[in-house]
Amino acid sequence: MINEETYLGSVQDVNGTTVSVSISKESLTGFIYIDGQGYRIGQIGSFIRIPIGFVDLFGIISQVGASSVPDSQAQSQPNGNRWMTLQLIGEAQRNGTFQRGISQYPTIGDEVHLVSEKQLERIYGQPDKPYFVKLGHIANAESIPALVDVNKLITRHSAVLGTTGSGKSTTVASILNALSNNERYPSARILILDIHGEYAHALHDRSEIFKIGANRTAKYVENELFIPYWALNIDELCEISFGEFNNEKDRNIVLERIQKSKEESLKRYPKKGANIDALSVDSPIPFNLNHLWYQLYLETFATYYKSSGGKPIDNLAFEIDSEGDEIKGNPIIGIPPVFKNVKNDAADTEKINYLPTSSNLNIGKQLSLLGSKLRIPRYNFIFKPGDWTPDKDGKVVKDLDDLLVSWIGSKKPITILDLSGVPNDILNTIIGIVLRILYDSLFWSRDLSQGGRHRPLLLVMEEAHIYLNDSFKGIASKTVQRIVKEGRKYGIGAMIVSQRPSEINSTILSQCGTFFALRLTNSTDRGHITSAISDSLESLTSMLPILRTGEAIILGEAVKLPMRTIIEAPPKNRRPDSQDPIVYDVIPEEDSQNTGGWGIKMEDNPNYEELVETWRSQNPKIAKVIKN
Repeated sequence: MINEETYLGSVQDVNGTTVSVSISKESLTGFIYIDGQGYRIGQIGSFIRIPIGFVDLFGIISQVGASSVPDSQAQSQPNGNRWMTLQLIGEAQRNGTFQRGISQYPTIGDEVHLVSEKQLERIYGQPDKPYFVKLGHIANAESIPALVDVNKLITRHSAVLGTTGSGKSTTVASILNALSNNERYPSARILILDIHGEYAHALHDRSEIFKIGANRTAKYVENELFIPYWALNIDELCEISFGEFNNEKDRNIVLERIQKSKEESLKRYPKKGANIDALSVDSPIPFNLNHLWYQLYLETFATYYKSSGGKPIDNLAFEIDSEGDEIKGNPIIGIPPVFKNVKNDAADTEKINYLPTSSNLNIGKQLSLLGSKLRIPRYNFIFKPGDWTPDKDGKVVKDLDDLLVSWIGSKKPITILDLSGVPNDILNTIIGIVLRILYDSLFWSRDLSQGGRHRPLLLVMEEAHIYLNDSFKGIASKTVQRIVKEGRKYGIGAMIVSQRPSEINSTILSQCGTFFALRLTNSTDRGHITSAISDSLESLTSMLPILRTGEAIILGEAVKLPMRTIIEAPPKNRRPDSQDPIVYDVIPEEDSQNTGGWGIKMEDNPNYEELVETWRSQNPKIAKVIKN
């Protein structure tokens, strides 16, 4: 018997998961009340229910009006507008729980009903279950919380996508606030790759923050970020230090020297789990790169003499310092020696005693590049990594276990790696290095207590389009492709955050099981989301350009049904530091003329000295120190 309150119409055409419904004349009032709650009839994105025996099929309205008329009815109803198109998405036993997928299809004449708010509660899950986190509420039902399944959110990967100003960073902060609840998830483990330094402001009370040029006077504690060069594999190390080699022969010679240095270091200072027989050039064994560089520099550039036994004469290797004194090259700080050139005179005694170098190295360009990086302070975080810096023999104060404890073993649930101070020329490589170190460590320790299977790790990658672009074939893209393909088995989850999904490698995006789609106006970007999701829900993705700031459509495995959600934003003083600058605004005080931005009267003597000082320091936070 038809329930007059919720009845919309009847099924007239079924094509796979697409169902065409003829809308009843009685339901065309446009607005009805059920249990005191008002509902608009035929809203795009709203849910419908098709009772079939003891099972209810559920679907989403994707189209309404004349364009929804089935092809078979188009000629007989050229002006028909009492039609709507549905996409079937799941089913539920009567008074049972909802599940994705359908076991049977509707047939011609089956009733179609509006889904009330009470029925939506049955669909969207139980908020008391600990594996559900609340991120806000359903857009058209404030009493229904927007619940996300933590298990599938993390292990099946996710993406937060939205144009600039859509509330993307705030959404990420809201998700991380919910996931880092110590009472519910005391062993949560999350690491954020923060390209622009936005998240420390929002999450500092529950995060360990690592930054190049850490500000010790900040309101919250910042730790110095170090990435030991000896923890890199050989491809990463060559890309960071030597650059491209002229030929494979030169590269192999350098590889042999690095291998030898690691062997000598391991003999002096044995490491558990490492032995000489199994040692490779990729093994993370400390060795002193500065002294290796200095030795290679001598072999490549030095002038050799018979009178010194085929070695460079020490007093011919010199450089003049600022005091006018003669100094030798210094491997510790990357200063190369300078050698006398042999005189082009046959009678000269130095020429007679000259012994041509026995080195076949042709890596002068590569050594000069590495030497310059050893001298530039901006590269200290990798070439002079604090307590992880090896001495001449390869001895270090701290090993990799200390590094991993600081990154993913802290008592705080979140670690923020602020990469805003990383030089742009190596940013993509550094991101790939960090991800590869974390993946390798959890891959090999997967069955241990701190491995990924027992304590999963969520990797949050901000501004992912910068380093996961199809045009980049670098370390970062290759590593993330491996993580999204295989990480689920080892407890490593990825959250991709981007404003340009069309620029992200398609393999990476297609492996994301859950999407938080905020406002997206670009049709190409929307198309990439539509092609990546498993459901035939083009009608929902077509709504992306009109979403409000902070509103998202959540689709995929972590939610029982796609849902249009109002994300519950953190307080204003706990949001990421990514707000738009104010051009002109009236500050709500008694004086209505009190304004901000361009409305502020310009200073008589604007201070540009501090601007230049901050620019030269390349640390925006020094400005606060200068001001105080």
